[in-house]
Amino acid sequence: MKPLHNPDVDALFEAILSMKTVEECYAFFEDACTIKEILDVSQRLKAAKMLSSGANYADISRETGMSTATISRVNRCLNYGSGYRMALDNLKKAGVLNDDESDLEE
Repeated sequence: MKPLHNPDVDALFEAILSMKTVEECYAFFEDACTIKEILDVSQRLKAAKMLSSGANYADISRETGMSTATISRVNRCLNYGSGYRMALDNLKKAGVLNDDESDLEE
């Protein structure tokens, strides 16, 4: 079993999956995380979207303020992991994200 995989993390993910609306997610994450943590994760998702759309590191860094080291990590996960790709695909299927956009809809 991986160190991340444990009953407490399972309960956290089940709680997240139980949210029905974006507003419920805001309420939960505002209690559970700092504003900076939420913004950091949202920026990483934005970087994954931009990378998958062909943006280069310099453009992503300029638009998001992220370091190239963080962008590189996102790119590695996008290419060799499955989480970002799955999330982006799910957002596209839900109509929240289009292929020709450079950012998530607001």
